[in-house]
Amino acid sequence: MKNYEKVVELGCFSLGELAEKLNCCIPTATSLIQKYLKNGYIERVRRDLYATISIETKQPILTRYQIGSKLFDDAYLSHHTAFEVYGYANQVFYEAYVATNTRFADFTYDGVLYHRTSPKTNILVNKINDTKVSSVEQTVIDSISDMEKIAGLEEILRCILLIPSLNAEKLLDAIKKCNNGFVFQKCGYIFEQLNSTLHLPESFFDECAKHISNSKRYLTKEHTNYIWYEKWKLYAPENIYTIIDKGVNNYN
Repeated sequence: MKNYEKVVELGCFSLGELAEKLNCCIPTATSLIQKYLKNGYIERVRRDLYATISIETKQPILTRYQIGSKLFDDAYLSHHTAFEVYGYANQVFYEAYVATNTRFADFTYDGVLYHRTSPKTNILVNKINDTKVSSVEQTVIDSISDMEKIAGLEEILRCILLIPSLNAEKLLDAIKKCNNGFVFQKCGYIFEQLNSTLHLPESFFDECAKHISNSKRYLTKEHTNYIWYEKWKLYAPENIYTIIDKGVNNYN
C-alpha cells in the first residue's frame, strides 16, 4: 500500500507513467500493476491504461470525463460529452466522445461507452476540473455538423438554449474549420431561428450566407412538413421551436 497514494495522484495512468511516477523500472511497475489489479486498487480501462479505485467507495476516483480526456496526450472531450462537462446538457449520456489523432476501437469501461471522433486543428481546448474539453462555441458547431450521428437535433437545440451567451466570432471561426458549405447552411438557419435568445449580430448571418453550399439540402434526413428557405438554400421546419416543444407552445 505504500505506493497507493502516488497511484491516487495519477488517477488514470499507463505503465510508463506509473514507472516515471515511482521512479522505478518497467518490470517493477508491471509487478505493482498486477498486484493492485488483483487487490482491486486499480482497474484496467483499456490496453495499457488503468484507473485508480477508491478504497472507500470501490469506484474510480476520476470521473468518466477525466478518464476520457486522459486516454491520450492530445485527447479532449467533444460534442455532447463537452456539453455535459460545461453543464449545458439536457440529458446525460452513458457515452463519451473523445477527440484524438490516435485511432482506437470503441470500448466500454464502468458502464460508459467511449467513442473516438476526429479532432479539429488549431482549436481552443479548455481545462475544467482536470478535464480537457473543446470550447463552448466549438462544441456547438461540432454538434450541429454531426447532429445526424451524435445527439440529434432536438437534444442539441436544448443544449444550445442552456448556454448563457455565444461569441459570434468564435462561432464563425469554428464553422470555417469545418470547410463545409452545408454546415454554414445549417448554422445560419438554426442560429437565425434561435436568435431572439442568442442575440447574434446581423453580420454573423451575412458571413454565413456568403459561404453556403449551392446545393439544395434538407436540415435532417427526416423532413416531414419542412418548408423552403431561399436565404439558406435549405428545407427546414417553419418554426424550429416545434422540434423542442412538440407543438405545445406557440412561438409565432
